[in-house]
Amino acid sequence: MALTSAASVGLLLMLSASAPSGAGSPERDFSADIVKRDAAGAMLGLPAKLSVSGFKTRIDTPDAAGGFFLTDSAAGTAFFIRSAQRLYVDAKQSTPLTRIFVRVEPRDPCPQWQAAAEIADSSSRDKWQCEPTKEAAVIDPVLHFPVKWRSPNGETVVLENIRIEAQPPDLFGIPAGYHKLDPQALIERIKHSDVWAPGNDAH
Repeated sequence: MALTSAASVGLLLMLSASAPSGAGSPERDFSADIVKRDAAGAMLGLPAKLSVSGFKTRIDTPDAAGGFFLTDSAAGTAFFIRSAQRLYVDAKQSTPLTRIFVRVEPRDPCPQWQAAAEIADSSSRDKWQCEPTKEAAVIDPVLHFPVKWRSPNGETVVLENIRIEAQPPDLFGIPAGYHKLDPQALIERIKHSDVWAPGNDAH
C-alpha cells in the first residue's frame, strides 16, 4: 500500500514478517539509529539517533546539530528544540523524519501519517489515500513503527541497531526555562525597532 498526497512523497507500505527479538507491546520503549543509504546500499552521511516512548519520539540528527526534534502524535505536536538559544519552534517541514517515524497502526497507517503531515503543514488540504504497491516501507507489526522507508530514487532510510529498552522520560520533555519562539511576534518586534526602515513592508 502507499500513502500519497499531491504535496508530499508517497510512503510505501508493507507489513514486516517479523519483529525484533524481545519486543513486547506496541507502546514498548526503544531506541535505534536512523541510517540513510543510497540505491546501492552505501551509507549517506552520519546516522541520526531515534528514541521512542509511547507516542513520543525524539530525533537527534547531525543535519540539525544545534538541537533536536520532539514529536508527540497523541498531543499533535512536533517541535525543534534549539539548545543554544534555549527556545523551541514548531518543526513544520524542517525534516521529513518527523512525518515518517511516528507510531502507526500497521494495517492502516494512513491516519497517523496524515496527521503527522498536517502538523508539518497545517494549511495543506490535500486528500490522502492508501493504494496497493509492490514496493515497501516496512512497518514492524509489534512495535507499530516504520523501520524502513524508500524514496522514489531508491534511497532508503532504515532503523538499525534497534534496542528494546526503557527511555528516560526527560528525553521527551522541553527543558525547563525554554520558551517558544513566535515568528510573527519576532517580525513585529523588528518592525518597531531601528532595524526596520520605512518602506520595508511594501511589496
